[in-house]
Amino acid sequence: MQLAKVLGQVVSTVKEPGLARFTLLLVQDAADEDPERTSGPAYVAVDLVGAGAGEIVLVASGGAARVAAGAEAPTDRAVVAIADTVIRGGSVSYRKT
Repeated sequence: MQLAKVLGQVVSTVKEPGLARFTLLLVQDAADEDPERTSGPAYVAVDLVGAGAGEIVLVASGGAARVAAGAEAPTDRAVVAIADTVIRGGSVSYRKT
């Protein structure tokens, strides 16, 4: 799993039937030292938990994402949790406000 930040939504009125019940989010991986900073390319993930823009989330990928989505949806990545706190080396590096 990877920490990522939600940048926004991807709206699609026409999609594969297995994706019909899901919101699609645009996310970007969190930087190592500060979860609120991002790095790398943005990508789309299926939202399983109701995350919103600006939130720090946990993203599962590959087979884990398909299992989490119920294996009905063709997906490579899925948001499976919203982070409340990230503790690194005994110090809080992120706390949801």
